[in-house]
Amino acid sequence: MTYDNRAIGVFDSGVGGLTVVKQIIKKLPTENIIYFGDTARIPYGTKSEEIVRRFALEDSFFLLDKDVKMIVVACNTASAIAIPMLQEILEVPVIGVIQPGALAALSMSKKKRIGVIGTAATIRSNSYPKEIHKISPETQVIQQACPLFVPMVEEGWTDDDITYLIAKRYLNILKDNEVDSVILGCTHYPLLKAAIQKTMGSSVSLVDSGIETAGAVERNLKEKSIYAESTGLSKYHFYLSDMPYKFQDIAERFLERTIPHVETINFDNFLIEKGGKFWKKYQDLLKRIY
Repeated sequence: MTYDNRAIGVFDSGVGGLTVVKQIIKKLPTENIIYFGDTARIPYGTKSEEIVRRFALEDSFFLLDKDVKMIVVACNTASAIAIPMLQEILEVPVIGVIQPGALAALSMSKKKRIGVIGTAATIRSNSYPKEIHKISPETQVIQQACPLFVPMVEEGWTDDDITYLIAKRYLNILKDNEVDSVILGCTHYPLLKAAIQKTMGSSVSLVDSGIETAGAVERNLKEKSIYAESTGLSKYHFYLSDMPYKFQDIAERFLERTIPHVETINFDNFLIEKGGKFWKKYQDLLKRIY
């Protein structure tokens, strides 16, 4: 059997993608991981589609410069807008969070009534209903934006009275529509699983896109025979384009482990010094696609 010990690259607009990293580590402990959080340009959800595609490509350039063997887009907005482009023009496998979550929800739903919760931008994009309806046009999808969930998670308010009150307010529409599975369409939301499950009831299945994405990563590694060799020395490197307030606390809560050294890079300098060679390589392809 051949091995590929290069790292899996993961990027997100911020720190939420660390919940995806957590699931990849859990499922694939022998793999090396390089994470890039574009915290200087967050949020992606308020940007135009053209800018999101550009940011996603630039984030991929950073990971490709680290010689990764696969790119995981751990950002719902970038997954919704940029995945087709990245998959077409990059020379490594690219996996997003939306398709795995949609497929899991379809497999879990008996009533064909699926709920989706996410940021306002993700809900506006209709990315989950589009993915679900490709496979099952008759499935009803009820969406609900939950903008207060992200700041609550980052404050550590995952089991407070206010958390349950807000969850009840947001999720009533899903309960009224009798959904039997709910996609957690934001990488922050797995930290609110207990509150969401209690609000929705035990008969409703919750779909953690991080878990499903880790499964998709494992299948892709197997299909392409690019597993890392088991050495017991897996390495995890974390890079940010800015150091957010309380990053260490938030990151360790997301990963449920102490986080090793985090490097803040000047992303503008990277794009000036090294980004040019990537843009030259992909510009003609981009023109053909868009």
